[in-house]
Formats: sequence, structure tokens, C-alpha cells
Amino acid sequence: MNPSLRNEISQFIRDIGQKAIHLRTLGFQIDEKGFDDYVTNVDRELDHLLSQRFQAWFPKDIVISEENARSPELWQQSAIISNNQPQKFWFIDPIDGTDDFIHGREFYSVMVGALEDSQPVLGWIYAPKIDRLYFGGSAVNGLFFSTNGNVPEILHSYAPIFPHSDRVIVSKKDDLAYGNAIRAAVPNVEFYSLGSFGLKVMEVVQGRASAYIYLNRRVKLWDTVGPLAIAKAAGLVCCDLEGREISFGYDDINSETLTHNQLIVIGWSKFIETYLDAIAKELHKSFAVKARTDF
Repeated sequence: MNPSLRNEISQFIRDIGQKAIHLRTLGFQIDEKGFDDYVTNVDRELDHLLSQRFQAWFPKDIVISEENARSPELWQQSAIISNNQPQKFWFIDPIDGTDDFIHGREFYSVMVGALEDSQPVLGWIYAPKIDRLYFGGSAVNGLFFSTNGNVPEILHSYAPIFPHSDRVIVSKKDDLAYGNAIRAAVPNVEFYSLGSFGLKVMEVVQGRASAYIYLNRRVKLWDTVGPLAIAKAAGLVCCDLEGREISFGYDDINSETLTHNQLIVIGWSKFIETYLDAIAKELHKSFAVKARTDF
């Protein structure tokens, strides 16, 4: 991607995030898409603007967004017509962390990610409330950040040192369901969380946590492509509980919901090498108990 287009995309994503702040001040409507899954009219408006612009920039690529009801159909159609020919996708999440947006908290973001040859290669994560944009991936050979719309700077990723090396990001739901199992596997572990999937990943990239463990199987392609492109470029391990790399092929994704079939662990290699086997064993015990209880 040439620098001029990259800068144009970055500026547009920042504009969209600032528009989210403005639209919120005007008032917004909330609808429930599913159990504990909410959307606002702001999500829908920003989704439309982002999708239109990316389709104009990349007319030969497939643009899939969270608030487009046809997104699962587009994914399924691309699987049928691909005939083993590489395809490029753009995944758009207009507001990642809608609950934080609704309640006026800062931990929501605008996210865009590019998937090429079933690999995340480029991502943008913009946090409007702090006016901080992260972007990078293998397609641009590095990681960058920009604050307050200033000229991008190189983002240096760092493995955490004590006390951050004991910190692991786990959602509140996963803590309630599986927190004790992870605590049994990782001595002195400290859990914390925040809203956006992408901003959680950035906490790990910047060395403020050793890993992000996601277990509730609700995360979708527009949540993961951009952040994992950045995480992989930062040298993080992106795997499931068995250590298999997170995959983005058609067989790896639920074609109706676009959720990942794999559980997700994103972390620094030292953490993965030291604790993944123990975490997997404890969690499999917990999964078995939960399955018997649910039955």
C-alpha cells in the first residue's frame, strides 16, 4: 500500500471516530440484535460510511462489515466462487465496544482489517476518546501510532516486565465462568479487562499485559482481523488452547455468524511457552464440569 493511500485511510478512520463522538452528543437509539448484543443508529451510520468508502477504494475486494445484514452471505458466496483463487477482504467494525460507547466510557474503537490469502495483513484501531490511532501489519512492514492526528510514529512493542508480567486480560464473563481454572494454572495472575477487543490486544502489544485469553466464542471476523494483523506484526503468538495458530479459512469460521470456531489466546511467547499447557488442562476440566452442569 502506498503511503499516500495509507495516510488517506488513516485520516478517514480518525474522522469516523470523531464523528462517533459528535453523533453521541446529539442522542442515539439503541436496539438489541441478540442476547446481550446491542447496536445503535450511530453504529449503522458509521458502518455505511466506512463500507462505501472502502468499496470505492478497493472495488475488486470484498467488504464485510458488522452492521450489514448481507455480510454472512458475502462470506459464503466468496467461499463458493473462490475456486482456490486468492481473495482479499476488508472487515469493518464501526464501533468495537458498543457498550462502552453507550455508557460514555473511553474503551471503544473504530476498527478495519485486511485479510489476504486467509491471513490478516493490515489493521487499524482508533480510540476516539483519547484520539489515538494504531495501525500496521505485514502489508506495511511495521507498526505505527498517531495521537491527535499528528504525523505517525513507529510503535515499538515490548514484552511486559514485572508487575505487568502477571497481568492477563480476561473478560468479566470469562472470569466468572473460567477464572478459577486460569488462576490454578498461572501463579500470581492478575485479571483485568476493558471494552474493545482491539484495545485489549493493544494492551498486550504495548507490554501492559502478558496475554489476552478469550473463551466465550462470540468474537467475529470484524473483531479479529485488524487486531491480529497488528499483533502478529508485533511478534505476538495468536493461537488456540492447543497452540494452533488462529486460522481464517472458510472451514475455521462459522459461516452463519462469522464467529471463530477456535478459542483465542494472544500473548507473548514466554507466557505461551510457560503457561499454555497448564491453562489448557485446567480449562478442559472446567469445560467438562460446565457441560455436565448445563446438561
